[in-house]
Amino acid sequence: MIPRILIVNDNSDPRSRGLAHSLRRRGAVAVTAPLAAIAFDTDRPDGLAIPGFEQELPDAVLVRSIAAGSFEAVTRRLGVLHALGRLSVPVWNSAQAIERCVDKSMTTFLLENAGLPTPPTFTVEGRAAAEEIATRELARTPLVLKPLFGAQGRGIRMIHSLADLPAPEEVSGVYYLQHYVARAGPPFRDFRIFVCAGKAVAMMGRRGADWITNINRGAVPEEVLGHDERELAALAVAATAVVGADFAGVDIIAAADGRLLVLEVNSMPAWSGLQSVATVNIADAIAEALLKFLADRAEAPAARPYRFASPANS
Repeated sequence: MIPRILIVNDNSDPRSRGLAHSLRRRGAVAVTAPLAAIAFDTDRPDGLAIPGFEQELPDAVLVRSIAAGSFEAVTRRLGVLHALGRLSVPVWNSAQAIERCVDKSMTTFLLENAGLPTPPTFTVEGRAAAEEIATRELARTPLVLKPLFGAQGRGIRMIHSLADLPAPEEVSGVYYLQHYVARAGPPFRDFRIFVCAGKAVAMMGRRGADWITNINRGAVPEEVLGHDERELAALAVAATAVVGADFAGVDIIAAADGRLLVLEVNSMPAWSGLQSVATVNIADAIAEALLKFLADRAEAPAARPYRFASPANS
């Protein structure tokens, strides 16, 4: 049978088009639609109305992006992904993995709980609690404040004193504070590793004049130099597994003493900068891994359905 894949994205960006092209070249049907266009509909046999899948559910879903919106809208969109998982449709990445990665405090908790190296981090509500943390920790190191749900380096700032802490309304009342990792620079460097289906398929260094080394802030992608690629790959694969993601972009930084620390795990990563230095076509890698997963799944013995046995019949 021809696999039918739904690519969830809010606009037809080059990466989504590349994914669709890679899937189609391998014999799959690929349809792109935003989560906002998928409706809960209890008149449908499966309870969902999905553009391009009027009669049957997709065989798998690839989540490229989820648009910002009200709390209610985002909750409903994640609910759609939860529902697809409930219907046994493979979702890369699952709603749970996305929730874990979008919330930086949960990502950090899971990394630390699993014993993976990550900077000391504190997430509190209210200015008073943030000042208490800062008063204690600033005696040891500057702090980095990040938006809990931010991406691409937006909203990150260095905290050297209590006066640097923003007002509660600027951070929705939540302060995510992390030890600053001292390193050589400028130029400053860190790493992005792309993991898919349990393998590190590509990696890059990011070099920038600013200590925030995101590509969209002017950092330059480059080949990984002077570090053990196997160590970076192993750390990134482990971090991806901890959050339960099928594919992810993992940000790793090297401290001045050479220690590698995981900063973030992105469950909806971009890869245009990474692709410019990677030898592997990343869209092809995702398409191949997903279609192999579906083929292996089709060959596996079907699980026996659960049947309730009343005490009287047991």
